[in-house]
Amino acid sequence: MPRPTPSFVRRIGLAFSVLFQPELAARLQQLRDGDLPAGPTADRPSASGAAPAATPALRENPPGAALQLIGLLQREARFVDFVQEDVGAYSDADIGAAARVVHEGCRKVLREHFSIGPVRSEAEGSRITLAEGFDAAAIRLTGNVVGKAPFTGSLSHRGWRVTESRLPKLAEGHDASVVAQAEVEL
Repeated sequence: MPRPTPSFVRRIGLAFSVLFQPELAARLQQLRDGDLPAGPTADRPSASGAAPAATPALRENPPGAALQLIGLLQREARFVDFVQEDVGAYSDADIGAAARVVHEGCRKVLREHFSIGPVRSEAEGSRITLAEGFDAAAIRLTGNVVGKAPFTGSLSHRGWRVTESRLPKLAEGHDASVVAQAEVEL
């Protein structure tokens, strides 16, 4: 049975995940290249040999906050302009110069509107042990995942968690889907 197409907001969230999680981007590339199976299915067990867990109930998120964030990133970093541009014809130096401007603006938006801290406090590369009942929503196991906790491994990425969000309030009737107004010079 085919999976339903993710909502627009979910696709935005996935795009940000790919942008800011190099491991996920690498897995996606492997999947697109046919080098990695899509993951456990009802007729194929997971790496641990166990049947896949039941799919949790999904809820639709209102798109306002995600669209507002894209608008802020566009205003401060020209993020949408940069991502929508076909950069194939540009030199690496040109792309690098543009990326520096985009990076600076994105960083400004994140610092101004969010408090973000690491999921794990240990240094990347540290050996850590995850006890039974660890927060699987905050920690993803990679590599040869077999058996059950406790798991011992190397921390390859500390992760990030938003601890506070300070998005501006929107006026009634504001169309958050317009993340950058068209400009007409007179």
